[in-house]
Amino acid sequence: MTVKYSPAFFKKLKKVDVRIRKNVKEKILLFSKNPSDPQLNNHLLKREYKGHRSINITADWRALYRDLREGEDNVAYFVALGTHRELYK
Repeated sequence: MTVKYSPAFFKKLKKVDVRIRKNVKEKILLFSKNPSDPQLNNHLLKREYKGHRSINITADWRALYRDLREGEDNVAYFVALGTHRELYK
């Protein structure tokens, strides 16, 4: 699976604490090897994020993505990063 990022995801990533950035890097690496790893708590979302999935970055931080197809390749397109409260209010 290929991992890609939206400009909004990168913009938010630049603004967060270095510890969060390190956790994002570690979790995305883990995700690229095994999207179903229990540490990620990968799950489908509802309501305003219907069609998106979420993975845990820390106990409070989440990364949201969509599963896309580009030709023969599956792509995880990460679109949002934030705390649980920021994303789900």
